[in-house]
Amino acid sequence: MSEHAMDGNPIRLSRRSFLEGVGLVTAGLALELMPTSAWAAMPTAYPPLPEQGFRPNVYVHVAPDGLVTIVCHRSEMGQGVRSSLPVLIADELGADMARVKVTQGDGDKAYGDQNTDGSSSVRKIFTDLRYVGATARTMLVSVAARRWGVPANTCVARDHAVFHPASKRSLGFGELANDAAKLSVPARKDVTLRPRSELRHLGKELPLLDGPDIVTGKAVFGADVVLPGMLTAMVVRPPVAGGRVSRYDATRTLAVPGVKRVVELPAPKLPFAFQPLGGIAVVAEHTWAAMRGREVLDVTWENGDNAGYDSAGYRQELVKAIGSAGKVVRNVGDADAALASAQRKLEADYHTPHLAHAPMEPPAAVARVEGGRCEVWACTQNPQAARTEVARALGIDESQVTVHVTLLGGGFGRKSKPDYVAEAALVSRAVGAPVRMQWTREDDVRHDYYHSTCAQRLTAALDDSGKVVAWRHRIAFPPIGSIFSGATFAGDGELNQGILDLPLAIPHVRMENCEARAHTRIGWMRSVANIYHAFSVQSFINELAHARGMDPRDMLLELLGPPRIVTPRELGVEKVPNHGQSLEEHPIDTGRMRRVIERVTALSRWDSRKQEGRALGLAAHRSFLSYVAVVMSVVKDPDDRIRVDEAWIVADAGTIINAERVRAQFEGAVIFGMSLGLYGAITMKDGATEQSNFRDYRLVRIAETPRRIHVDVIPSEGPPCGVGEPGVPPVAPALANAIFALTGTRVRELPFVRSVRV
Repeated sequence: MSEHAMDGNPIRLSRRSFLEGVGLVTAGLALELMPTSAWAAMPTAYPPLPEQGFRPNVYVHVAPDGLVTIVCHRSEMGQGVRSSLPVLIADELGADMARVKVTQGDGDKAYGDQNTDGSSSVRKIFTDLRYVGATARTMLVSVAARRWGVPANTCVARDHAVFHPASKRSLGFGELANDAAKLSVPARKDVTLRPRSELRHLGKELPLLDGPDIVTGKAVFGADVVLPGMLTAMVVRPPVAGGRVSRYDATRTLAVPGVKRVVELPAPKLPFAFQPLGGIAVVAEHTWAAMRGREVLDVTWENGDNAGYDSAGYRQELVKAIGSAGKVVRNVGDADAALASAQRKLEADYHTPHLAHAPMEPPAAVARVEGGRCEVWACTQNPQAARTEVARALGIDESQVTVHVTLLGGGFGRKSKPDYVAEAALVSRAVGAPVRMQWTREDDVRHDYYHSTCAQRLTAALDDSGKVVAWRHRIAFPPIGSIFSGATFAGDGELNQGILDLPLAIPHVRMENCEARAHTRIGWMRSVANIYHAFSVQSFINELAHARGMDPRDMLLELLGPPRIVTPRELGVEKVPNHGQSLEEHPIDTGRMRRVIERVTALSRWDSRKQEGRALGLAAHRSFLSYVAVVMSVVKDPDDRIRVDEAWIVADAGTIINAERVRAQFEGAVIFGMSLGLYGAITMKDGATEQSNFRDYRLVRIAETPRRIHVDVIPSEGPPCGVGEPGVPPVAPALANAIFALTGTRVRELPFVRSVRV
């Protein structure tokens, strides 16, 4: 178990990226921080390789001098994917990491799914990447065995060479590379994986590959790319999603020294998908000029159908929606009849507002359009989607678009939507020069793909002994599908996050999805719909415990029921999407959930929690196939404000690769979840976002973080589960439950700052 008081999922920025985000880079400073020649060092999917050598697949190359190059096809945003996936391949191959070069993959379908989202980078491709390394190993061993005239199964690959133990002979990988390149690549069925015990680094504390460059300022983030002749663009976007330019006057803008052009961007056609929002781009020699020019641009907007969007009014619409029956998405028994005849019922409404991603590095992309082709450098989580959107925006074939991936200063799902990349490409084509599209913090907060606002009503019936015999859950929120199809009901992917897959040992269960129409761009954010589902369910269970005079832990365990594998039939659904993986490999296992609950309460000394001036709150949730339980400890400071002084988080995430980064992800999840719970709220007035920066969209600050965050990851040899997101959902409800235990104030909405002094 580890104890760390700092955010374990750090957002690391180069000096330029940070200064761009707060609008402090001038032309001279930009040149000082990033010399023009630096662009040539940007990573590519297929690195310059010797003509000779061995490349059995798109991930691995072995050079005649023995250098092994491994491509990381997922995006690095602090979670350590570049320090984890290549190590797994190298271990399976038998390579020495001291002689391995890791390079970043461009957007290319040859890699399969590249979207660094959904906590899928390990869980979905763990075995596939092992076969990547094992295939290369099999071919190298085959060459060595032929040279020696011995059976291949008498040879072993380790320490960057193939050995024949019986004769004590060995050949380095480089010595075998050219002959291996002449072999046919074996079918997967003819390749054998190593015993897990031979994966030397699996589950160990691994160094952060990019750490030295990040701390010395050498790392290249989206805003750090500089091309010869590059201009900088900033956009005045419609304040209301779906709005468009009515008229504009650029006279004062063009008079600003350094401003070169203004370019009107096309207004999006509904549904939004990943299209840019439109508006006017101000193109200048440097950032300062672009910012000043943008400030004095005279624009009149036609705000469109969403001009009347108001958060307070829309909240009432959602409450009205959950007041009536919705579309039944899950049903066991007859919850309505059980509720109608119950002598005792408990009902509560919960509300969560829109939330913004707010990564420390605002979106940025560099594009160069020339000769019918487009080359892009971007801090993107999804380079394939960026490639597709750029091709669509420019009206060219995807084969004419190259997307290079830089480091990301955080993403949380925002940077998997490539609207900002398409903006860069459109402006570059218009001005005939390379263009860096730079968003500021204000741009990012005001024009995000927001996490959806949500209202929920939970109703339970209790029998004479206090047992919960019926459970009805109504939920209304504008779904993510609204940006792709205009959908007004949630899809199974969102409902699978704590609704369809929630195990309850209750005889009558009914879940209903109520209609809700979107009036702004809605998108996935770290842990997605799990945020509001876990908040309502785990808070309501705590309310039930209080109503019964019962220990909240015991209540939670009672509603989970005995250890068992939960089937779709028990859940009352036809199927469980299960985050894209099979129930056979990743069943819903209440035994694993009970284990993390029992473990976290033991570590936090739950049974002795009633201490003067201090209270504990508990919550647990399964998401992205992982099981996570959280206990938050709260106290009051001398000013009678509530403070979090300690936190415990226990996770069962199956097999893990990099223990240090896994721990860091869960530490960061506590901080992220606290920010959402205490302060997170985006509100709309007249269709426009009212918040603009960290002064009014608060994040937890260092003095507010727990003095200790205890992380405990249960050892497992089970299949890998998600790590980046599952730690977030239980944090806010655990904190709400702790606040109730300390103050007697029941918090049923985010952010808590609206209800209590924090």
